[in-house]
Amino acid sequence: MRVISGKYKGRNLIGFDIDGTRPTMDRIKESLFGSIQNYIKDSTVLDLFAGSGSLGIEALSNGAKSCYFVDSNIELINIIKKNTINIKEDINIIKCDYKVALQDFKNKNVKFDIIFLDPPYKFNLINDCLEKIKEYNLLNENGIIVCEYESEIVDTPYYNLIKYKKYGSKSIKIYKM
Repeated sequence: MRVISGKYKGRNLIGFDIDGTRPTMDRIKESLFGSIQNYIKDSTVLDLFAGSGSLGIEALSNGAKSCYFVDSNIELINIIKKNTINIKEDINIIKCDYKVALQDFKNKNVKFDIIFLDPPYKFNLINDCLEKIKEYNLLNENGIIVCEYESEIVDTPYYNLIKYKKYGSKSIKIYKM
């Protein structure tokens, strides 16, 4: 697994083989970042359910100014720390449950321009996240939410769907305020 574009292009990332992780394939990541390129420059990013941190690191590589990486697995937190060594942008690595993290962002009035939601597929957490993001007002005006999922039915009355793409068994939906 590697960074596919931007200033960290070619950088190898570890953690794709950790039990419970499911890294976004390069071709999907390339298509996704081509779709959201206009939103990345100087953005504040949330990589919720960060895993190895691949999506957040790709955003930083392409011009995001900061990224919050959240995961509840200590092994993955340590992987993110290793994967982000020598990255110069503002990085915040947080080990906690997604609900606690979202509540904490609300309490600290932290808002995001891009939010990546790529939770473990078997738990169907995206709709709950979308609801909490809206309730806690965590998305900046003109911000986007990128959802990656497999069989979950993802639908929200709170945001406008601006892109939907299916890649085999995986789907990506991009929502905007």
